[in-house]
Amino acid sequence: MTISDRMPDSIDIYAFFDAVVKQDAVRLRSFFEPDATIVWVNTNEVFTVDEYIRANCEYPGDWQGRIEDVQCYLCFHDYNRITVVAKVWDGKNNASRVVSFIELGNTENELIQSMVEYWGDVGEPPEWRQKLAIGKRYRDEK
Repeated sequence: MTISDRMPDSIDIYAFFDAVVKQDAVRLRSFFEPDATIVWVNTNEVFTVDEYIRANCEYPGDWQGRIEDVQCYLCFHDYNRITVVAKVWDGKNNASRVVSFIELGNTENELIQSMVEYWGDVGEPPEWRQKLAIGKRYRDEK
C-alpha cells in the first residue's frame, strides 16, 4: 500500500494550498474544522479559523506559489498528519518558504484541526557567512 492509497480522501492538499495562495476565503473555510487553531510560530501568533482567513486573505499583494514536498504520517492506523513545504512569492522580489504541520480532525470528513506554520524569507546568505566562503548553492531559485 502506498502513501497515496492511504492519503485522506477528503482533503486535497494541493487545492488547499491553491486557496491559500489565491486568498480565496470561501474555499479556505471549507478545509477547516470550525474550532481549528492555526499558529504562526515566527510571529508568535495563534488564530481562529476566521482570524487566519482574514490574515491570509488581507495580506497585501498578488501571490503565487508551489508545493515542493508533502509528507503524510500514520497515526492510529490512518494518515492524519501532513507536512507541507512550499515556496510563495509575489513577483516583486518577495519570496518565502513555509513549512506547515497539519493535523486532521477525527471526523469522517478529515478537515484541518490544527496547523502550525514556520515562514522564512528566501534570500542570499548573510554577508558574514559569505565572507567565510563556505557552502555552495543548494539550487537555483526562480
